[in-house]
Amino acid sequence: LMASYSMPLGPIQSKATPSQYISNMYRSSIALLVAIAGIQTAGAYSVEKSSTSSARTVSRRESFARVASTFGGIAGIAASAALPANAIPSEETPRTSTRMGGLLERYQDQRGWVILAPSGWNKFEGEVGAYDVKWQDLVDSKENIKVSSTPVKSTTTSISALLGEGENALSGVDELGKKLASKRNAKLVSANERLTDDVLFYEFDFAIDDGTHQLLSLSVNKGKIWSLDANTIEKRWSKREEMYKNVLGSFMPKLT
Repeated sequence: LMASYSMPLGPIQSKATPSQYISNMYRSSIALLVAIAGIQTAGAYSVEKSSTSSARTVSRRESFARVASTFGGIAGIAASAALPANAIPSEETPRTSTRMGGLLERYQDQRGWVILAPSGWNKFEGEVGAYDVKWQDLVDSKENIKVSSTPVKSTTTSISALLGEGENALSGVDELGKKLASKRNAKLVSANERLTDDVLFYEFDFAIDDGTHQLLSLSVNKGKIWSLDANTIEKRWSKREEMYKNVLGSFMPKLT
C-alpha cells in the first residue's frame, strides 16, 4: 500500500531532452520497480492484495512483471524501465483550462499539483493506500474522481518506463492499455499519450464489465508516479464524458 502523503515534496524536475530521458530510465529502473510494488490497484471500487512473493531468486524482467501488476491493474510488463522510440510525442498538447460554465473549479494542492475539479462535490482528504484526494458526487458515490501518488527515485522522469525494453517490451500505450483492461475485466475503449508542460501522460478509457466506466491518467513527476481516475456508471457516461475529459486534461503534477 502507498505510504503516507505527509512527506514533503522534492523540487520540481528540470526539463529533460529525449536523450536524458533514456539515460534516466536506465538509471532509475530498479527504484521504479520497488516503489510501484507498494501501490494498490486503481480500480473504482475495490482493492486487490498482491500475491505472496516467491522466495526464489528471479530475473529483473520477472520482478517487474510481478510488481507492476499492483499499480492500477498494470500486468504483464515483463521488462525493466527504458524509453522506446515512440514513447514521447513530438508535439505538446495545451492543458485544459475551460471550467464548463462553473461546473469545474480550480484546485491547487499543497503537495504541488493542480486540477479542475467538480464544483459542489464532496471532497475527501487522503485515505492511505487508496488516494490522496477524492471528489465524490453528492447523490451517487459511484461518481467520483481520485488522485493518488507514490514516491519513485527523483531521476525517474517519465511514465514510459512502464513499456519496458527488449524482446518482452510493450509496443506502445495501446498494448499497455490492453494489459490494464484485462486486469479490470474491462474493454479498452481508447489509449492515448500526450505531452503537456514537459510531462508525459498515458490516458485510458475503460468500459468495465461491472457497469463502471473509467478514465485513467498516469504520469511521473517530482519523484512520484501519479494516478488520476474518474469513474461513473455506464448509463451516465454520456452525461459525464465531457466533464471527465476536461478534468483529466487539466491535471498537472506540478505548479506552473
